[in-house]
Amino acid sequence: MPEQRVAATIPVEMASWVTRFVGGDGSGRRVVDAPWQPGATVRSVLRSVSSRFPDLAEALWRGSDLGENIEVLVNDAVLGIDHTIDSRLGPGDRIALIGQYLGG
Repeated sequence: MPEQRVAATIPVEMASWVTRFVGGDGSGRRVVDAPWQPGATVRSVLRSVSSRFPDLAEALWRGSDLGENIEVLVNDAVLGIDHTIDSRLGPGDRIALIGQYLGG
């Protein structure tokens, strides 16, 4: 019997108002799986997902840098703590996008 291989993915979870950019209603959570490939980085996974959702791309990126209104977490740690935008990811890693709330 041939061996079955399951392709590895990196789940990218969106919460609260960020869900609007991936077909949600601006509440709750939505998860989009991005294919993992050797050498994948936080940047490449986010580029892959945002290329499928133009509204997300517009909200997430400012040129080649991340914008300031969406917080990126890798394995529950805010980007910049344990990972940078160019950190490598492996199977089992996960990304979350959380919308910042501004105002007072």
